[in-house]
Amino acid sequence: MSCDQRLIVALDVHNMETVQQLVEQLGDSVSYYKVGMELFYSVGSQVITYLRQQNKDIFLDLKLHDIPNTVGQGLATLTQLGATMLNVHASGGLAMMQTAARVVKNKADEIQVQRPKLIAVTVLTSMNADEWSALRYNADLSQQVIHLSQLAQKAGMDGVVASPQEAAQIQAVCGNEFIIVTPGIRPSGATIDDQSRIATPARALKNGAHHLVIGRPITAAANPKQAVKDILREMREQA
Repeated sequence: MSCDQRLIVALDVHNMETVQQLVEQLGDSVSYYKVGMELFYSVGSQVITYLRQQNKDIFLDLKLHDIPNTVGQGLATLTQLGATMLNVHASGGLAMMQTAARVVKNKADEIQVQRPKLIAVTVLTSMNADEWSALRYNADLSQQVIHLSQLAQKAGMDGVVASPQEAAQIQAVCGNEFIIVTPGIRPSGATIDDQSRIATPARALKNGAHHLVIGRPITAAANPKQAVKDILREMREQA
């Protein structure tokens, strides 16, 4: 079973033993992994080192959101770790994202490594209409996702994190080359868990997603490798 770069498996665990077990079990069927807050805050950069030794691509999902200088300095350090993709929160604003893009490029040039892709989180896929309304934004949820995507593109981001439900609209306004990474993917028959704006792998790809981030439907499955195989089949049916 060959891997598919469009699939990113979320390592939402908290120790290296579990990481190693999953990566070894999934083998060549998965080439791209997401390392989020739970794992990175637990084990630090050793997980990045391990995944690079296994020749895996890494989406380091830490969602930086602070004043421009603080985000820039943080990204300068993270760029040195060798992740394939990093992210910030688009709601940090244009200046913050511009600083982020500039710092990542300059640091990659300085240390002579390939620049990691830099993407911006629009609105969390766990957010539903009721929760969004409670925040009292003027725009509705989908309009805000599109606005933040355009702002991220203006700032020099390579793409965004958004739900599969907004992917088609983002592609329409930002173009095919603007990367869309979609969490909230639930294969046929999977439980929804704490996600709200979800779609199947085939639907997300049809809507324009470039990468699908999938965690619990794989990592919590009785047979994770079979779960990957089933997801890849769903994805390739759309190809």
